[in-house]
Amino acid sequence: MKCYRGHDGLIRLFRPDQNCIRMRTSAARISLPDFDPKQLQQLIATLARVEGEKWLPKSEPGTFLYLRPTLIGTEPGLSLRGPKEALLYIVALRFPTMNGPQVVTSSDDAVSVENEGAAAQGLKLLASSEDMVRAWPGGFGFAKVGANYGPSFLANAEAIERGYDQILWLFGPQNEITEAGASNFFVVWVTQNGGLQLVTAPLKDQVILNGVTRRSVLDLARTRLQSSMGGVNSLEVVERKFNMADIEQAVDEGRMVEAFVCGTAYFITAVSHIHYRGKDLDIPTSKANGGSGGTYASTFKTWLTEIKYGKQRHEWGVIVQEE
Repeated sequence: MKCYRGHDGLIRLFRPDQNCIRMRTSAARISLPDFDPKQLQQLIATLARVEGEKWLPKSEPGTFLYLRPTLIGTEPGLSLRGPKEALLYIVALRFPTMNGPQVVTSSDDAVSVENEGAAAQGLKLLASSEDMVRAWPGGFGFAKVGANYGPSFLANAEAIERGYDQILWLFGPQNEITEAGASNFFVVWVTQNGGLQLVTAPLKDQVILNGVTRRSVLDLARTRLQSSMGGVNSLEVVERKFNMADIEQAVDEGRMVEAFVCGTAYFITAVSHIHYRGKDLDIPTSKANGGSGGTYASTFKTWLTEIKYGKQRHEWGVIVQEE
């Protein structure tokens, strides 16, 4: 999660309640001790209140501090059971913006500058190979735990070596779309019946992470795009399984409108290209936006930025009263 210095001089946390609830769920998945998510939120707010001016001075509006609450087992001894004791701490750092030449290439926690300009031109994704699986039903793909990231580094390193920015993770014999790297993946396409849809993978199988940015995009789409708004056409919001055959068909038939990934580090970043088993699929990106994303990705990004930095007062932007 991030702490933001708004253009109005105030510090905000973005939907901290959702981050804390998700951390509790993740801790439960690997048998770490339970905690009250409201107390964790209070701890994070206290950190922001005490350290805010030091790291996010009022003279630098529009900046943010990356926060990583961490929980590790600390019970003495070595045994095959969940720990009864744990240490909860928060890592805070000034994180580079994803709007510039630097792009995430390993996870939502690690930054590489090897592919300068990729974020501005749209991400190039390499579809995962048949012998690589990131997550599966009954596993821990929905949990924010280290085991959800480490095994993906090998495939991601191969993608970078081949000139791509991230892996598009597929699952099952039908090559269902799950995530892109450690980010949630969205498409906007026209259906064969002529309707406009925003589509992302569902949470029900617990294969993908319940990202806060993902949830926010879906919430905004459902509340603000039930009808056309500000030149942006209304669309249907769909959480369902879809696969690479659906992507291929939409591209080949000219029905693909745009695609993007979202997460804490990436925020919202356009996808311009997918390589799938020897076939290159070009995804439209808007030249009017400098190639940085289509109409919907840019719209969601603008709406969320306005909330995070206080240009729009919203219940998601929780103000921290500084000392």
